[in-house]
Formats: sequence, structure tokens, C-alpha cells
Amino acid sequence: MALAAAIGFYLFRYGLDSPVAATYALFGAVALGGLSRIPGTGRQRAASMLRVLPVCWVLVVVGTCLSVRTWSAVAGMLAVGFALAFSAVAGPRPAGVAPGLQLLYILPSFPPYDPGSLDERLLGATTGLVLLMATEALVFPEPSPTPYRERAARAARTAADCARALTVPPYALKAQDRSAAEEAGRGLRSLMVPEAERPAGPGVRVRALAHTGLAVRTLLHRLAWLTAPPGAQEREVAAVLHTVADLATATAECLRAGTSPVGPYTQLSSARAALSALSAGTSAPQAAPRSGFTPTVLRRHAAVLEIADAALAMGAAADRAVHGRHAEVEVTPERFWYATVPAPVLWWHRLRGHAGRRSVFFQNAVRIALALTAARLVAGLDTLPHGFWAMLATLSLTRTTLEATRHTIRLALTGTLAGALLTAATLTLVGTHTNVYAVLLPLWMLFAFTVGPVRGVGWAQGLFTVLVALVFAQLAPSTWQLAEVRMLDVLIGSTIGAVFGLLAWPRGAHDEMRRAAAELLRTAAEVVVATTSSVAGGAATIVPTAAPGRRSLHHALVLAESAYAQFQSEPTTLTGAGRGYPASVDWQATLIAGQHTLWGSERLVAPPATVLPAAAARTAEALGERMAGRMLLVSAALDPGGDTPPTPVPRIDPVHPEFGAEPVGAPRRYYAVIEWLESLAADLTRISRGASPRAAADTGADARSGAGASQKHD
Repeated sequence: MALAAAIGFYLFRYGLDSPVAATYALFGAVALGGLSRIPGTGRQRAASMLRVLPVCWVLVVVGTCLSVRTWSAVAGMLAVGFALAFSAVAGPRPAGVAPGLQLLYILPSFPPYDPGSLDERLLGATTGLVLLMATEALVFPEPSPTPYRERAARAARTAADCARALTVPPYALKAQDRSAAEEAGRGLRSLMVPEAERPAGPGVRVRALAHTGLAVRTLLHRLAWLTAPPGAQEREVAAVLHTVADLATATAECLRAGTSPVGPYTQLSSARAALSALSAGTSAPQAAPRSGFTPTVLRRHAAVLEIADAALAMGAAADRAVHGRHAEVEVTPERFWYATVPAPVLWWHRLRGHAGRRSVFFQNAVRIALALTAARLVAGLDTLPHGFWAMLATLSLTRTTLEATRHTIRLALTGTLAGALLTAATLTLVGTHTNVYAVLLPLWMLFAFTVGPVRGVGWAQGLFTVLVALVFAQLAPSTWQLAEVRMLDVLIGSTIGAVFGLLAWPRGAHDEMRRAAAELLRTAAEVVVATTSSVAGGAATIVPTAAPGRRSLHHALVLAESAYAQFQSEPTTLTGAGRGYPASVDWQATLIAGQHTLWGSERLVAPPATVLPAAAARTAEALGERMAGRMLLVSAALDPGGDTPPTPVPRIDPVHPEFGAEPVGAPRRYYAVIEWLESLAADLTRISRGASPRAAADTGADARSGAGASQKHD
């Protein structure tokens, strides 16, 4: 940053005698290099900057054209501010670059209102950004992290080894194999993957890559906890496990070399169908099931078929992650709904899903857009000198919660005051000797850009106060009063940020996390009831009762996951203690419960449908209703907007005698439902016990909760 900003500034200020271009070169580098938080290595950040360079040009042009009138500048600030902040829904890179783009729009929105200097502004901004890209890519290069595709390929290889180990006595994984499977699955968790490598965009390939990672994790969990058979392993079970290993190997090759896994996928589909027919006692889908297998064997058949489902999802998703819409593996349109949808529709789907007041992305965009608009209005009506600084303070100091904003402002004002005093002393002593400022500026840049991010917002504001004084003292004669103006601007900007932090969702994601989790569990309860009713009723009710609820659950998951992501970054002082809220809730376990509900429902209602005997149907429906009731109890305790005061989360016991019910003649499909409901009970137990997020994620690999650890992501 120091190299790019200094070279650009001195090139135009003293080499080409263009103060306008010099200003834009410096602040262009500061915008995307300092204010933005673009994830990745230097080369990855440079690539991200190159992609948004045309956007930077548009922002400078629009800001220049709208700055002639205060009303147009204010209206533009509202629209552009919201759009840039809301772009965070597209993933970590757009979210990281958005603050810098805001600054590039704010800069031309202030005096001098000179559209005739647009060419100098564009030239300066472009030069500063190009210099920043060059320094990011070439100075102190960093090693590239392991791509997500390679991580998924390695995990698929581990899954192949585990599946092969299950085909030989004792037909269960050893402790070290189980540990390797859990470690490989843990390596695909978002918290373990660098932000720049996370598949988080709305496109087909990115969605499919995220789907691949989730399916691999599910497969590893199921393989790790598959129990040994009571006797010799059936030939059909061994065939499924062999073909699972083959498909996992082919998936790894697909992710690395681009070879479609269509052959092993077809073989596993056939092997799975054979085992399903064996478990049902017939090859005809609608025939009555056979009761010759013991419940233990049927439970194991259900577990092996779930392994096959996870492997099939993994192979199909990997094919789409590599080949996009040209993938060769044929899939059902519901699970891979995004596979044939045009890219603009996928983007619209993502934006529409978050265009509501329950989305934290929407809340953040509204908050910052209104704050910046108010700051621009105040600066325009009062002709605030250097009003740009006031808007910069609003942009850089406003946080997602009032508590965080207040704490940040206190530190920032303290640092700014110290920086203003140092600035006043420097300007008084040096006077108009610009050569002194020219010598000090690059040294101070290096010091400020190094120490500021390390020491915190107070140091950053104080050091930046001195930096801008050294810059503006070289552009025009300056006195100690420049420090006074800087202090006034930061005070006004931070006050505006605090006001809107108070008015617009002051608790950030803390209340929203509770609302989203409560809504997620309410929707999951509806899906549980609809799914168990569909399975109990057979093919006649299988499609119309479950699909709409799963779509609602999918949307609830998207909102809950975004709220959780913001919740993780906010201060822990507002956990709800003292307001009647549960002080310790494992929110990630809530998300896992929603994921397990969605994935398990899709799996259980997939054809062919087996009609359950009357006793098994009654038991399955009763268990589904009881599980839904437990979900609603937890939901009511979490909801901050309910009719009753918040209460402690009730403790849910994962071991219930009814899960051991074995109705006479119950087929494998019945035991698949029981396994699913048991996994949901385990998820609810972790919520009520308030385990740590890491513990929740890691224990999600147990025998039953691992049966649904994947999800259909937005």
C-alpha cells in the first residue's frame, strides 16, 4: 500500500503537476488496499481488484456527474451505498471489496464539483489501482493455499479408502481410519477453509462445488460410523460399498483432472437398486415388503443405502462443479435444482432470497446506506469543509451493533484527538515547507499502514489523521486549523453512524439469530410431520405434502446461516444475558438440525415408495409428531418475538424408548425414518446442552447425526 500510494501520488503531484490525479491515485490505493478486506493471497487480491476495475471507473464517473447538485449526490449515495453493501450476498470477495468501492464513489461526490476534471480523476484512480495490483502480486508473494477442489478430492480419496476397508472383515473401520475420516471431513468445514477458497457464489459451478464438499462430509461421517453386520456381510451390501469406493475414486479424479464419473455413478445406482430390492424383499417397487430380515439387519441396510445416496450426490455434484451445465451424470431436478437454471436467474434467486428485513445482509445494507446518505446531506447543506472525511468516518466506524459502534467510536475519537494534536504541532512548526511533508509522507505511510491494523481502530484513526494532513499540506497551503477540521469531521461522521446504529437493528445479528433459529426449527417441524406422513402413506401422498415445506426450509436455512456468519463476528457482550434469553445456545447445532431435516426429507420421500404396514405407519407418524413437538418447544424458547417471555432451552433427551420400537413386518424404509428421527433428537440435545460450536460440529459425525450432514445450499 505504501509503495502504490506513494508512487502514484508523487508521479502526478510532482512529476506531471496534476494534484487531482495525485489525490485519486493515493485514495484509490488506500480504498482497495486499506479500507477493503479482500480475502486471499496477494495474487488473489490483485485478481479481485482487476475484476472490479470497471466498476471503479463507473463509480468515479457517476459520483462526478451527480455531485453538481446536493440532492442528486444524496440520492446517488442512497442507491449506490445500498447496492454496494448488499453485494455482500455474492460471497466473501464482493463483501470484502465493497467498503473500498464505497470510498471510490464518495471521493468524487465532494468539492470541487468539476466534471471537466473527470479524465484526471479516472487516470489517477486507475494508476493507483494498477500500482496496488502490481505490488500485491509482486511484493512479498505468499504461497497459494490448497484450493477447495483439491481439498474435496483428498476427502473423496479418504472416503474411497474407508469404503474399501468396510468390504473386508471385521466390516467396520478401525479407530485410526475413523479418525482419518473425521479429520478429512473437518477440513472441508468453512472455518477451516481460507475465505478466498470457500465456494460461496451463486453460479452453477460454485454451488455444485459447495454441494460436493457437503456430500463428501456426509459420506465420510456415515462410513465412519457404519456398524459391523451381525453375521456375514451380504453380497449386495458388499457390492454397494465396492461401487461407493469406485465412485469416490472417480470423483477425486474428476475434481483433479476433469474426467466425468458417469460410469461408476451408473454402477453404484444399479448396486443401490439391488440392495433396496433385497431389503424390501422384492424387485417390484409396489409389492409388499418381506419380513425375513431382523431389525438389526434392516437398520444396517438403511445405513448402507444412505451411504450410497451420499456418494451419488457427491459424484453428481462434482461433475457439475467441473463441467457446469455440460455434466454427463443425470440427476433429479429437485436436489440439483440449480443445474439447468440460467446464471442471471441464479443471481436473482440469491438477491431475492435476501431482499427482506429478516436478512442480515439487507439490514447491513440499509444501515450503512442511510448513514452515508445522512452524512452526505449534512455535508452538502452545511458546506462542511472536507466533508469527505465525515463520510469516511461514517463508513469506517459504523458497525453491525450499537455496542460495537459505540466502542469503536470511543477509540476512534481518542485516536483522532491525539492525531489532531500531533498534526497541529507539525503544521505549525513546518509551515509551508512542502519538501518536509514530501519526505515525511512515505515514511509515515509505511508506519501507519503497518501499525494501524495491528494496534486497532484508535491507532489507525490517529495515524491516518496525520497522514491526510501530510497529503493535503502538499496540495494546498495548510495551517493548524486543518487538524481542527479533521476532528470536527470525524466527530460528525461518527455521531451519524451511532445514530443509525441505534435506529437500525441496534443488536445486529443477536436478535436476528434467535428469530432465524426459531423460524428454522418451526419450518423443520412442519417438514418432519409432512415427511413421516408421506412415508407412512406411500406413493399417493409422497410429492404434494413434502416439497413445499422443504422449499421454505431451504430459505430459512439460508437466512439462518447468514445470520450465524455475522453473529460470529460480533461482540460477545450482547449474548442476551440479563434480558431473559438463554445465555449459552449452540447455534451451529441448530443449523445442523435444519440441514439434517432437509437432506433426510429429500432422501426419504424419493421414489420408489414402499407402503408401510399399518402398525409401522402409525408408529412412524407418531414419532414424527413427537419430534416436531420437541422442535417447537425449542423454537418457542429461542424466539425473541414470541407471545411468551423467553425461557431456557428445554433439555431434549436423545435416547427415547420409542426409537427402539420394532413393529412386526416393518420394512427397511421404516428403520430409515427411525434413524433420521434419532439424528434430529441428537441435534436438539446439543442445542439444549449449549455445547461449543466446535464440539457441535465435530460430534455431528456420530452414528446417527452424521446421516444427514449435507444440505442444499443457496
